[in-house]
Amino acid sequence: MESTAAYAGGVLDLHSHVLPGLDDGAASLEASLEMARAAVGAGISVLAATPHVRADYPTTAAEMEAALASVQAAVAEAGIPLQLLPGGELALDRLELLDAEELARFGLGGNPGVLLLEFPYHGWPLGLAERVFALRTAGIRPVLAHPERNREVQVQPERLAPLVQAGAVVQVTAASLDGRRGRSARAAALALVEGGLAHLLASDAHAPEVREIGLAAAAAAVRSDELASWLTEGVPSALVAGDPLPPRPGAAGRGRSGLSLGRFRRRRR
Repeated sequence: MESTAAYAGGVLDLHSHVLPGLDDGAASLEASLEMARAAVGAGISVLAATPHVRADYPTTAAEMEAALASVQAAVAEAGIPLQLLPGGELALDRLELLDAEELARFGLGGNPGVLLLEFPYHGWPLGLAERVFALRTAGIRPVLAHPERNREVQVQPERLAPLVQAGAVVQVTAASLDGRRGRSARAAALALVEGGLAHLLASDAHAPEVREIGLAAAAAAVRSDELASWLTEGVPSALVAGDPLPPRPGAAGRGRSGLSLGRFRRRRR
């Protein structure tokens, strides 16, 4: 499917809860603006708004689009140099409940051919392989959000390998990779990155504080500038554009090369 988004370049964060009043993320427009400022301060130039779409937060595409337009207008008025893109974090059971048009409007980064799916925190989701196959058959690439926080994945990270081979993309959360989510999530996140089973890094930010939205510490944990760039620029920009994923650089832990991690660090005011 063809992407409808225009990507201006820079570091992309394709998972955030920046839209106010739709889920457990930003509680107000001011909180949204603080998140936007924190994102720019942390070196992020593009932020996808991905509210929960699930039983407890049954966000509609129309609600997402209206909130996105409001926040983008406020961001522009405040002079914050941040590009916001549409999206949604869909629970797996929503795939059968939403029609094709609604699903397309939740396309990650404005690309109807990519969907961000919430990986459950407990238990291995039944029928996941079948869902991935069905989406790929329909020309949609599934992005699995934060599987490293699932106990089953923490015990056996390689369990994701068949899904990746089938065309799924894996998103690791920054707070897991840099240790803020605890040792088990960090170990699983590192195993996924080092094993070539992780494709992009995102904040999953719910709050305005820089520690909640920044990618710097997580990018540093990768220990390779080239790989960090692939996780935060190369892959996410390809997903938004609908392009093939770029080749993965060398394995983590083999020294620094290429682009500087300085882009992720908070800019001086």
